[in-house]
Amino acid sequence: MGFFALLVILTWAKSIFAYLVDFNLGVEDAFQYLILFINPFATTIFMLSAALYIKKTKGSYITMLILYSLLTLLLFSNVIYYREFTDFITINTMLGAGKVSSGLGESALRLFRPYDVLYVVDIVVLIGLLATKKIKMSTTPIRARWAFAMTAMSFLLFAGNLSLAEMSRSELLKRTFSRNHIVKYLGLNVFTVYDGVQTYKANQNRAQASENDVVSIKEYVDQHHAAPNADKFGIAKGRNVIYIHLESLQQFMIDYKLTDENGVEHEVTPFLNSLYHAQDTFSFENSFHQVKAGKTSDAETLLENSFFGLDQGPLFTQLGDKNTFQAAPAILGQEAGYTSAVFHGNAGTFWNRNETYKRFGYNYFFDASYYDVNENNSFQYGLHDKPFFQQSVQYLEHLQQPFYTKMIAVSNHYPYSEFKDDEAGFPMANTKDSTINGYFATANYLDKSVEEFFNYLKASGLYENSMIVLYGDHYGVSDSRNTELAELLGQDPTTWSNFDNAQMQRVPLMFHIPGRTDGSIQSTYGGQVDILPTLLGLLGIDSSKYLQLGQDLFSKENEQVVAFRNGNFVTPKYTVLGDKIYINETKELVEEPGEELTQEIDALREKVQLQLKTSDAITNGDLLRYYDSGLKEVVPEDYNYKNQLQQIEDIEKEKGAASTSVYSKHNNQSTVDLYETKTYKQYHPDATDQTATSSSEDKK
Repeated sequence: MGFFALLVILTWAKSIFAYLVDFNLGVEDAFQYLILFINPFATTIFMLSAALYIKKTKGSYITMLILYSLLTLLLFSNVIYYREFTDFITINTMLGAGKVSSGLGESALRLFRPYDVLYVVDIVVLIGLLATKKIKMSTTPIRARWAFAMTAMSFLLFAGNLSLAEMSRSELLKRTFSRNHIVKYLGLNVFTVYDGVQTYKANQNRAQASENDVVSIKEYVDQHHAAPNADKFGIAKGRNVIYIHLESLQQFMIDYKLTDENGVEHEVTPFLNSLYHAQDTFSFENSFHQVKAGKTSDAETLLENSFFGLDQGPLFTQLGDKNTFQAAPAILGQEAGYTSAVFHGNAGTFWNRNETYKRFGYNYFFDASYYDVNENNSFQYGLHDKPFFQQSVQYLEHLQQPFYTKMIAVSNHYPYSEFKDDEAGFPMANTKDSTINGYFATANYLDKSVEEFFNYLKASGLYENSMIVLYGDHYGVSDSRNTELAELLGQDPTTWSNFDNAQMQRVPLMFHIPGRTDGSIQSTYGGQVDILPTLLGLLGIDSSKYLQLGQDLFSKENEQVVAFRNGNFVTPKYTVLGDKIYINETKELVEEPGEELTQEIDALREKVQLQLKTSDAITNGDLLRYYDSGLKEVVPEDYNYKNQLQQIEDIEKEKGAASTSVYSKHNNQSTVDLYETKTYKQYHPDATDQTATSSSEDKK
């Protein structure tokens, strides 16, 4: 038992050393540090206790030492891997170890540090001490009940660890934001087991799928396809595509004015409002988010692929590094010569983006490692929006045009903390919910950040040759908080219903095409699954040959049936939540639907279920590996997200006069200095911190 205890302590010490020195787990407070410091115990005791059941003395000691060495090997392998990829080793990575080692190449030796000896030297010492009998082996075997007690204790410790983890991060294993989260809360061993389970499930689904399954998928897509509108097809052909991710922004914020305690109205998103109403913007007032547990990553799944996220858990983390995709970056890259890149001021491992983006076909991914992120310009979800956009242009200017880019802003993210110092000033709402109170100020900050980025696009010459698509990813105020929000929307919180909750799932969607004069606010009902076919139509690319489940929002054939991931849906006439049917025009709940209405709703529900079922078949069966759309297969190993600035600068030099980057177009002069940014106080020198009223007049 003494040797057993020694190995437990040594494993714990090594794990904590790796957590604090080699891994960047994003520990935020004392409670998370407590969880971090206890999480190695449960699995270590469980693993090593297996040796206690062996009666023979040498067998027990040797088994214990072997298990300890394997735990050390797993830990140290992850340390080395993390230094290169800023990620943890998955089961798929282990199975493809040859590809990983070849990816490291000559740089492998540079990954080792002098202090790495601390991870392995004790094993050599322990073997020596046992061999020389400095550590004496006890000849008295451990009683079975003591061995069982150690195993049982490991389960109790894990249960306590999991409970604490759930207190800090609810639904940790259902909504896996990042591998970092599992390691931080439950430990590296649990992550490996969890990944193994997920890999097994994915492989089982893949194994049961076959080429024949694609036939019914193709039939659905052909029948469901909506022909593009001839008036809109190709109107943005050849332009750069710049997606701007409006984090947690809901449609009700467009044109919203918040009244402060002095009765002064404050327009929350003045710049976005101007775009929304502009003659060169096609805006959609009835665009709904369709995400579930994957939240932001589900929105990206829908946006880039035109199929849904998973019914349980995030697709990015469960299948993003396993499945085959025919996503927007690959389509535009191969069909129209687009360079593709994502910009995001958070860790690349968050939502498993660093792996999923490779399979989408993104040429470049600039994550937090490419930005100057510090405690003064960031928060728990990454770099704040103003420095994010400003720092992104140093990379954007070197991309070859045309390019397809996605800018993921994060400041307007729960819990909508109040800005301080020079960014403070926009009034806070005055409700009982602090989350709602701060939502308007962070949305205003996002709005100004986007405006500054637009100003740069104009100054650098990118604006006129680009199509900027602005989209909200999901709700910002959850259903449970909407009753506190109701008064600000001019509604009675006592009569607020699930119908109202469903209407609040609208999110902004704007296709801004500089130079157009036929822009307008569209009333078409649609969802995020419809964005990709709409985008391809505007770029003059035929989407019918791809397995996309959405419909072009400009098409006259668009059915306007918006499915939510839980099976509920909305149409221009109805909102259907479970077995409840609401009439949109009157907000009335139909208590006794007649036979005709019942049949109409059943037909709509069947369409929704078929769309969701088709999506699940594609993702769970990884059916795109069987489908030949004409695209070349995307090979993840072809993408390297390290030293990307050097990569794009090398391409500029190679192309010389033929280079189409902004940097090259400006005679090899940087455009970074063209970016202008100011704080709220600089924009509003006379502003004072204010609190808004919550009167029913504070509405659009």
